[in-house]
Amino acid sequence: MKTVQVLPDGYIERCTIDLQKNKKEAVIVNVLSALIALVMFAMMERKLPFMKWTDEMLAAKQLIPALAAIVVGMLIYVILHEFTHGAVMRLMGGKQVRYGFTGMYAYAGSEEDYFPKRQYLCIALAPVLVWGIIFLIMQLLFTGWEWVVWFLQIANVGGAAGDIYVSAKVSRMSSTILVRDTGVSMTVFDA
Repeated sequence: MKTVQVLPDGYIERCTIDLQKNKKEAVIVNVLSALIALVMFAMMERKLPFMKWTDEMLAAKQLIPALAAIVVGMLIYVILHEFTHGAVMRLMGGKQVRYGFTGMYAYAGSEEDYFPKRQYLCIALAPVLVWGIIFLIMQLLFTGWEWVVWFLQIANVGGAAGDIYVSAKVSRMSSTILVRDTGVSMTVFDA
């Protein structure tokens, strides 16, 4: 099946996943994000204690630039994350992608497009996979700045908690579904 702009005959709405309005789902996603961040922080802490790293960076007079790089890098990453969703939407046959920020979530979405299950899962998981690989390569290249890159990786994986949550739900659905993702709300249709 391919991406369409008009629902096929017989397709009706089966469910909506709204991370902005459904407080229960919002709590699940935010708790998942926090748990991911804590686990990832603990993983790096075992390898290179954060306080040891900050002491070394302070001694090298690189702590302030490193902390600034974390803040600026995370802001840029949020934009790149959403542009990655949008680029994959276009690659999967989407006609129009809109970007925005709700105050709680940044998003890329389309009011016009209905994506088949496989394409939708690619759209949802693309940023965490693409940027995960990029940050892994950066982690290997930028010695001394390990925590800077690791915080970006934490933002990548933890920030994709909503994408992971939605993908888990969609992956258990029929192979014939079509998904309209308007950004923070996903509506699933099936025959």
